[in-house]
Amino acid sequence: MNQLNQVSIIGLGLLGASVSLSIRRAMPGVRIVGYSHRESTRQKASEQDIVDLVEETVQACVEFSDLIILASPIRTFEGYFRDIGPCLKEGAFVTDVGSTKRIVHQWAVRFLPKQVKFVGSHPIAGSEKQGLDFGRDDLLIGARCILTHTRTTDPEALAAVKAFWEKLGCSIEVMSPYAHDLALGMVSHLPHITAAALVNANQLKDLFRCGKGFIDTSRVASGPPNIWMDILLTNPDACVKGIDKLIAELERFRTAIEDGNERQLEKLLEQARQKREQLIEYKLQQKELF
Repeated sequence: MNQLNQVSIIGLGLLGASVSLSIRRAMPGVRIVGYSHRESTRQKASEQDIVDLVEETVQACVEFSDLIILASPIRTFEGYFRDIGPCLKEGAFVTDVGSTKRIVHQWAVRFLPKQVKFVGSHPIAGSEKQGLDFGRDDLLIGARCILTHTRTTDPEALAAVKAFWEKLGCSIEVMSPYAHDLALGMVSHLPHITAAALVNANQLKDLFRCGKGFIDTSRVASGPPNIWMDILLTNPDACVKGIDKLIAELERFRTAIEDGNERQLEKLLEQARQKREQLIEYKLQQKELF
């Protein structure tokens, strides 16, 4: 990262803008070039000085960059890899901020040239908001960033991408794309499905009577549908497995309630309470909660 002169960011929504602003904060000497497929977003990014230069084509955006970051919806990655492959300079590193990883690694192998090194990245930071207007230069400080690698991942590239995210304030965890998708399917993708299903299970007139608990529980259902559709459809196996596990847990609650089994019901509630307390304690120790 000491030789990082120019970074390209493809996609200038919440995360793309936040990554750019974070680079400005932590690495002020680095030139940032941005691209969005929407002309209105390109114009706004230029007017708000989100990046140093906004390019009209994705090819021009990446041509001279040392590091390229894909921050667009996941199912656009395949086309972007195909489009930028011939334009990347030898030795460039490519990464992303996507929430699923197996299919992204497959696309990278298929479309990126051998002289370019890909490492998967997933900074676990964001909001139910979308758009560059909500970008923040502190969004990544204290956030966990999962890097994914395979047997063919270049060690130098992995080290360089790790150093980059650490410079922006992230704590790093490294795992395989398969392990990432399995774990995030349970702790990220399933919660979104559950929140959306919970909201859809209620009539709107009843929702107006809810308290803060329902608002907290259903917050992530406000996430942008196009982003979440891409996430769920690029990690189907883990999502379906998670749904099956959740149904099994709900069946345990249903049986205990139907049977009036106080002991079982108390056991299920207490188990959840204790596990969540341990979760909060861990997150506080890791400084991942503010």
